[in-house]
Amino acid sequence: MIRTNLSTRPFYNERAVHTWLLLAAALVALATLFNVTRVLRYSRSDTRLAGEASRDEARAGDLRQQAARLRGSVDPKQIDFASNEARRANDLIDRRTFSWTELFNKFETTLPDDVRITSVRPRVEKRGIVLSVSVVARGVDDVHTFINRLAATGAFRDLLTVEERENEAGLLESSLESIYAPGGAAAAAREGTDPR
Repeated sequence: MIRTNLSTRPFYNERAVHTWLLLAAALVALATLFNVTRVLRYSRSDTRLAGEASRDEARAGDLRQQAARLRGSVDPKQIDFASNEARRANDLIDRRTFSWTELFNKFETTLPDDVRITSVRPRVEKRGIVLSVSVVARGVDDVHTFINRLAATGAFRDLLTVEERENEAGLLESSLESIYAPGGAAAAAREGTDPR
């Protein structure tokens, strides 16, 4: 058996190399084509978005000019009048939504045995519904117990004794005043704060 190569020019198998080079060239061509299509798509999108942005900026400028014209045409007296009317309407709504049943339920659950309520007068002010409550009790401790229980409900803020005097029967007559916010306890529980 002859193991030497007798040809003047040796044979090399170049097909595999050419096949791999052709495959690599095709992949490069496909990647280039993909990149070119992406660049064209993004440049068109960029042009379209730039046009929309310039139109939106022009529209915003027009709207700012219109707003400035409208602000200049508004009469401050009309604003004050509308504000006062809205305040009156809110006061009427507050009066209408005042629940006597809810108030007396709170009194019933907080009233000590030796305290009696003689009058309750609500009035609507800027700071809210202000309650004036007149009570008759055997002593100061009973009134303070009532005040502490009311404050614990979260519906009564800024509780204070306006006047105290002893009547002919030897009982203490006290006038209390408080800001009443019926939703105060629930709102405080939702926010996790102390309503007082």
